[in-house]
Amino acid sequence: MNNLRPGMLIARAILSRDGRILLHSGVVLTDSYINRLKQLEITSVYIKDDLFGDYEIRDVVSEETRLNAIKVVQESFGNLRKKHNLDIGSAKQAVDKIIDEILNNRSTLLNLANLQCFDEYTYNHSVNVCILSILTGISMGYNRLQLSEIGIGALFHDIGKTMVDIEILNKPEALSRQEFAQIKQHAEYGFNILRDYDDISLLSAHIAYQHHERWDGKGYPRNLKGEKIHDYSRIAAAADVCDALLSDRPYRAAYSLIQTFNIMRDMAGIYLDNNCVTSLIANISVYPIGTVVRLNTGNIGIVVDVNRQQPTRPIIRIVFDPQGHRLTNSYEIDLSKIPTIMITNYLSEEEIERLSG
Repeated sequence: MNNLRPGMLIARAILSRDGRILLHSGVVLTDSYINRLKQLEITSVYIKDDLFGDYEIRDVVSEETRLNAIKVVQESFGNLRKKHNLDIGSAKQAVDKIIDEILNNRSTLLNLANLQCFDEYTYNHSVNVCILSILTGISMGYNRLQLSEIGIGALFHDIGKTMVDIEILNKPEALSRQEFAQIKQHAEYGFNILRDYDDISLLSAHIAYQHHERWDGKGYPRNLKGEKIHDYSRIAAAADVCDALLSDRPYRAAYSLIQTFNIMRDMAGIYLDNNCVTSLIANISVYPIGTVVRLNTGNIGIVVDVNRQQPTRPIIRIVFDPQGHRLTNSYEIDLSKIPTIMITNYLSEEEIERLSG
């Protein structure tokens, strides 16, 4: 967001958490638009780039389906705060739609840039954890019923936060010991909320209960260790950590994708189940479509497609030669077919701006 400039063109409609279009595709950014997007805490937007051309960004879940799920979570949190019941039917429909789309797009890797394009962390986070958990569950061989149970539990894994003082939840400074103790109660609160609904599996409710347990037994609320933590909860825990690391928080900026993968691998076997971490990472595009990269040949290009079987070997459109001169005729190479060519690094937004200048 800090690199947005007046005059840039929006490449993809920017949507609010309730599905309203904030800015249409093709709108020219102004200072007032940029300031408003920052006020709304929009963390990512797509910009039309004449330098690298247009490219199709596919994802495992459509924008419409993601937005509907965010709306379901938002309404669920609001209803509970008003002492109303959860609409479990709508939640199950949202989860079923996510499962259907993921199963119909198994050749597509998750584009994590799409996870952060909405304006509300709490609700968006719940949906991201749901999507990541379902992807992980599919990789680990769970059947459709189990995926539905995982999805519902993951969607509502933080529902117990409706019982915690909102000022503590939103506090940007470090929490006191007493405040953190209150935050930790959300796991038990969530379990008690969900188990009161006959149409929610008790195993789904245990995701809310156990998603902060640690593999080494030092988590909460019950200090469960290793395989004593239900496998659904181990999946959701990995998804929860992944999305949290990739998100801007009041106390730190988001970690990069590579940093997130490295942190999660370090956490495997201590905080998280190693199998869950491995299965989750296998579904994520290491080089998302639209990433600008430098190759060991010195050429610079943009990722235009990914190879699921070899996620570190995407298809690249070469745009600049090793001297930084723009090519008259860009061309594509498939790294899965050229073993001697490798990606050496991403280009930062500042480096991309220098190329544009």
